[in-house]
Amino acid sequence: MTIDPRPAAISVTGLRKSFGEHLVLDGIDFDVPEGSVFSLLGPNGAGKTTAVQIMSTLKHPDSGEVVIGGHDLATDPDGVRSVIGVTGQFSAVDELLTGRENLLLMGDLQHLPRGENRRRAADLLEKFDLEEAADKVASSYSGGMTRRLDLAMTLVGRPRIIFLDEPTVGLDPRSRRGMWDIIRELVGGGVTIFLTTQYLEEADQLADRIAVLHGGRLVAEGAADQLKRLVPGGYIRLDFAERAEFDSAARAFETASQVNGDLTLAIPSDGAVRSVREVIDRLDAERIEPEGLSVHTPNLDDVFLALTGGHAPEKEAIR
Repeated sequence: MTIDPRPAAISVTGLRKSFGEHLVLDGIDFDVPEGSVFSLLGPNGAGKTTAVQIMSTLKHPDSGEVVIGGHDLATDPDGVRSVIGVTGQFSAVDELLTGRENLLLMGDLQHLPRGENRRRAADLLEKFDLEEAADKVASSYSGGMTRRLDLAMTLVGRPRIIFLDEPTVGLDPRSRRGMWDIIRELVGGGVTIFLTTQYLEEADQLADRIAVLHGGRLVAEGAADQLKRLVPGGYIRLDFAERAEFDSAARAFETASQVNGDLTLAIPSDGAVRSVREVIDRLDAERIEPEGLSVHTPNLDDVFLALTGGHAPEKEAIR
């Protein structure tokens, strides 16, 4: 596993949490480097939201060590709260207030001076493309606008670490991709993002590292490409223009199968660089020239289903 040289913005060791006899988190460990996106995946009730609530000081763990932005959760929860922002599954927007008023309220709660508060609100309204709706009541906003305002409110205090718990749930594809762009921009500015999501494509698009939570434990962790190589079904595809070349390749790779009756072969592979190199070396040795070569690996849906026993990801209930 590649070691990230960046210091950890979030460090979790041996985190445990039970509700009565139900063990939700069974000693999980992970580190999140500064300026990266870490995504926690898991089926309904796996404990994703519970983990976020503990790290954001809303719930107490039964045991374990948690350090957020250099602050120990157990001994310095105020220090933790000073460096984090949280956007939960359900919006914190007050629909009776305008977008601007919601932001100004958050600034007041952060004890920002009046002038700075107004400038910060104006900057965020522009950044999140809410200027035209700034003085309309939030109840008139679309779902995408409400989620943008919700995240903007989280950013009023300029947090270094942001917990996004299902940030795009219920959004249409266009609004979801707009939120992805905002998240990428935040990370580009050095912010660390801890993301839980029910959309596997979202984790694939955004996360530097992904952990899969199942049965209270992290059953896998790594970059998306690493996780995709954990399950069978990957292959290297060779496309040919000539039947003779195709036949030669079929003889050279006995495990290969023809694809859809075309001049195409699929060679079972985990997609690793070593495996691709072995195929290329064999092609060179046999003097076989394919017209094209591509690597196909299982997607995160396949990985998720394989690691969680077929439980599809769903929105987790608040505990």
